[in-house]
This record gives sequence, C-alpha cells and structure tokens, in this order.
Amino acid sequence: MTGRPRLLVTRRLSPEVEARAGRDYDAVFNPADRVLTREELVAACQDVDAVLPCHSERFDADVIAALPDRLRLIANHSVGVDHVDLVAARARGIVVTNTPDVLSDATAEIAILCMLGAARRGAEGDRLVREGRWTTWSPSFMVGTQVTGKRFGILGMGRVGRVAAARARGFGMEIHYHNRRPLPQDAAQGAIWHDTPESLIAASDVLSLHCPATPETVGIINAARIALMPRGAILVNTARGALVDEDALVAALQDGHLFAAGLDVFRTEPGGNPALAALDNVFLLPHVGSATFETRIAMGYRALDNIDALFAGREPADRVA
Repeated sequence: MTGRPRLLVTRRLSPEVEARAGRDYDAVFNPADRVLTREELVAACQDVDAVLPCHSERFDADVIAALPDRLRLIANHSVGVDHVDLVAARARGIVVTNTPDVLSDATAEIAILCMLGAARRGAEGDRLVREGRWTTWSPSFMVGTQVTGKRFGILGMGRVGRVAAARARGFGMEIHYHNRRPLPQDAAQGAIWHDTPESLIAASDVLSLHCPATPETVGIINAARIALMPRGAILVNTARGALVDEDALVAALQDGHLFAAGLDVFRTEPGGNPALAALDNVFLLPHVGSATFETRIAMGYRALDNIDALFAGREPADRVA
C-alpha cells in the first residue's frame, strides 16, 4: 500500500469527525447520507483499506466473504456489533472494533427519559396538547405512576447500565441487577445482584435493558418473563430491539399487566412497530440513545483512534474481533 490508507465512511458523521478523516486518510464520504444497499456496500468496499460503518450497514457472512483482501478493518461507529458476523470476520483476518465508553452517559440519559416518559404518560399528554384535545382538568386527569422509591432493575450491568443505575439513584430508587457474576462491591455501589434474569424481573418495578443482542439474549423478554414482572411495572429498552418479543409486550400493555413501556429501539429499524405506536401507554423514540453532539463527535474520534492504531502497527484499543 502506498500513500494514505483509503477509508470508506458509510454515513454522514459529525463535521469534526469527517474533517479529521479527510485530513488523515484518503476518505470516501456519503454526503447524501443514504443507506447503502447490500450490493452498494460490497461494491464500495472493493477499493478501500478500512471501512467506518454504523449499525445501519450489515456485514453478515456473505458480505464479509465478498470483501477484498486489502480491507483490513471494520471500525464500527457503535458499541453494539450485532450487525457484523464476528466469526466470519476473524476467519478472513479482518479486524473489527467498536466505540465503548463514550456513549454511556447519553444512552443512560435516554433510559431515564424513557422511564419518566412512560411513568408519567408523556407521549399521551404530548398528543393531547398538540392535537388541541386538552379541554379539561381534574384530580383524576392524566394520573401516572411515581418512580421515586421504586425498584429499578437492570438487565446487563455494563458501562451503560452502571451509569443508568447512578442516575436512578438520584430518584431514590433501589437498584437491582443481573449479570452472570456479581460486580465488585465498589462497582455495585450497593446494587442488589440477582443470579437469574427471572429473579431480577420479578423484583423490578422498572426493568431497564442494557445487554447486547447475542444468540443468548435475543427474545430474552418474552411472554413468560413479562408475566413475572409485577403488575403495573414499566419496561424500558434502550439496548437492542431484538431483546424483546414485541407481540408479547403489546399484549401485556393492552391487558394492563404492564403500566407502560419506554422504547428507543425496535425489532424493525427504521420504522418501529405500528402495534406499539398505536398504544397510548408507550413512550417511543427513534433509536437516539447516543444522539448528542458531544457523543457523536466522541464516537467518531474513537473509531478513528482505532483506525489510526491499526495503520500505525498498534493493536486497536477497542478490538472485538
């Protein structure tokens, strides 16, 4: 390879990030920010040494098999890597990285927003005012549920889960969590460990999902587990839509077993789930957990740090494959 490495940036990123990429690499950008088709993605990768994609680009085994030998790195602009077949990448000798740490605060903020929006009927109230249907008031009008003093359950007490726990403590909530193993005492900060998902779910007035989508966790929130949640509980999902059986969630919201849900992610993205969108007791966001100016810049820089390391002959700090 001569000259600067050639880098494909699949989506429009922050101006600061694109400026750095263009300065340091022979960068190919997507100024229209159009989602590449599978065929376009493969074609665009044929003459590059690295690709900086988002979760909107799927690198399954067939796509990875079609990548050129010169492509050395998939430097994801995301923490989750469920859109990349890591086994296939390893087999091809392609390094895969992600961007941990830098989006924990922003995503935890969205989890708290989803919790409060669900608990206090935020979506329903917003529609009433916007549509000109707010015509009355009484002590029984728009009554929601209070989160102060309730039990906040975290499924997946990783980086984001720990920040969400810290934010929930500010509401005087009792923190419960499930990981495969309990955290060290200084990291747990008094949170109560449950050795099974079922034990955690049964003890959660608010259940917040913070685990990655893996073969073991896809559909982990199904009808049987939703039935274990206390009646009137709230489900929050800012992790991955694949974690939840959405049909079972709709049924539990319709029959009143769950008071509400706050969702930033869905099985079908973009678009979401029309059955969930039709319900008043669901607070919905379009997968914007890390969408702050500060976080988007930090994510882009972290991805570029990994690219810099590889082409400087160093091990990328955030290598996952």
